[in-house]
Amino acid sequence: MDRFTEEKANKWWQEHKWPLGINYVTSDAVNDIEMWMDATFNPALIERELGIAASLGYNSARVFLSFTVWYNERERFLENFEKFLKIADAAGISVMPVLFDDCAFDFGSDPVYGPQPEPVYGVHNSRWVPSPGFAVQDDATYADALREYVHSVIEKHRADERVLIWDLYNEPGNSKRFEKCIPLLKNAFRYARECEPVQPLTAGVWEFSRNREAEDICIEYSDVISMHCYSRLERLQARVAALEEKNRPILVTEWLHRPAGSTVEDILPYFCEKKIGAYQWGMIQGRTQTNLSWATMKGGNPEPNPALWQHDILYPDGTPYHAGEVELIKRLSGKHN
Repeated sequence: MDRFTEEKANKWWQEHKWPLGINYVTSDAVNDIEMWMDATFNPALIERELGIAASLGYNSARVFLSFTVWYNERERFLENFEKFLKIADAAGISVMPVLFDDCAFDFGSDPVYGPQPEPVYGVHNSRWVPSPGFAVQDDATYADALREYVHSVIEKHRADERVLIWDLYNEPGNSKRFEKCIPLLKNAFRYARECEPVQPLTAGVWEFSRNREAEDICIEYSDVISMHCYSRLERLQARVAALEEKNRPILVTEWLHRPAGSTVEDILPYFCEKKIGAYQWGMIQGRTQTNLSWATMKGGNPEPNPALWQHDILYPDGTPYHAGEVELIKRLSGKHN
């Protein structure tokens, strides 16, 4: 299967309404292992939280899958993914699955199957783990398993209207391993195209600097362009302008960093006007603790209750962190006519 032509990519985009989404991890999970492992998979909570998202006007969810869970309980993992898709569809929410992920913070470690440790008090995303993990990524004996993982997820859903797009690799190189991410990044596209999905494939540009080889692959291999930007509007506009030269649809699959000026009030109207897919980080304050600043990951005094949240928009009971943000989201999404 070949990469989408520009014409095909833009036709696909015209056939879909503006994707207004969230990066979704259940509020009771510290990472994707805890979210998907059968012992802790929580469909009732997913139904509640995606129902809340839909009530605010969100119509899509970007969700991180877990090679580690798949490898240890394949059938149950795939069954739980199907349950997730059914719940999301019932709420009117499309899904953007993320298959691989390079995020590995300085305090982090490779994923370990089984009960996950409690979050570190006052630390942003304190138990996040990469997927598949670097021990697996560097071990050639896992090559067949990595291909089988991609095939087992995509083949069954290659024409599934509940899946909007496949995000194959989150932030390649954010492990500070840079060139070591390249083989899996290329293989992820190769394995996915072997499945001949009707949905587009993407992997997001996120750094715009040091890891140019990976960034170029993300742009040149993707059917539609995706990017991350946690900066204020002027910088976001400059990055979008550079990518618009590719003449393909653009989705910003991670944004919202209030302390840095990436705010709902400043950024979301721009996304709506330009019809740029918009997936903010987080929704409900939970065990990932992503309402806390990235600065908490670097040590020092913990920050359990900051006045200014970095990500997320709702308290656990559904109360808005800032009522004006929620009203704007509803208005731009058409929930308020």
